[in-house]
Amino acid sequence: MGSLILCHDKRAKQPYEIGRVHLRIYTIEELCYYVCNNLYLIDHTIMNRQLCEWIATELGLGKLADKLRDELARSCSEEQFVLTLLGGSYIYAQSEINKIQGILENLQNQREVEKIKFKGDTLLESGEYSAAVLVYQSLVNAPQRDESAGKAFYGRVYGCLGSAYGRLFLYEEAANAYKEGYYLCEEPDMLKAYLYCCYQAYSRTEYTKMLSGNPLFLSMGSVLKEELKETHAQMDRDIPDEMLEEWKNEYRKEGESL
Repeated sequence: MGSLILCHDKRAKQPYEIGRVHLRIYTIEELCYYVCNNLYLIDHTIMNRQLCEWIATELGLGKLADKLRDELARSCSEEQFVLTLLGGSYIYAQSEINKIQGILENLQNQREVEKIKFKGDTLLESGEYSAAVLVYQSLVNAPQRDESAGKAFYGRVYGCLGSAYGRLFLYEEAANAYKEGYYLCEEPDMLKAYLYCCYQAYSRTEYTKMLSGNPLFLSMGSVLKEELKETHAQMDRDIPDEMLEEWKNEYRKEGESL
């Protein structure tokens, strides 16, 4: 949402914390911006009386807080809670609120598993890799899958799970996820990702043995080898070693939280 304006001068002394994404919010503008850009993540971390109390006491917006409390008392939908919040903040134009309402209505028409995947995708894109892993795992490890979503859907979920593991440098786990995903949807890029993670996770002897005797693996492995050569050459030219090491340490810390 591009036209966010600062129309309230009140800044909270105590922030509202959204623990799942490690975010502290100090103003109504920040709260509305978070909501508008994370519609797939709206749940009890936002829709609760604690937020209403924070809006009233820390931001001095008692009327808005009362409206939100009334919505909660009526067991309102996520859509209605969001629209009440945005409308009562007087930050966005009505045309923008209408656009958000359209997005929320589209969400309501999606399967529950699709909504959950979008939550994982949002977390993955925002760098919350550990949280994304947990969301994707909840789908692939569910006692009973939604077969109406199709094998390709679950193949993509496994692919996203592999990507989240890979960002954490958990290459063996990533390889297993990509392998499951490839068997379900047979996308070449997923096979390439699987082989890359195997290349990172296993010894060269083990990796070579895995490729041997499988023409498809050998062919894709050759493509991957050439791409890796070019990527490594580019990284050597553009990225200092200390920056690479810093990134690795950061992701290792993320992996330890799983």
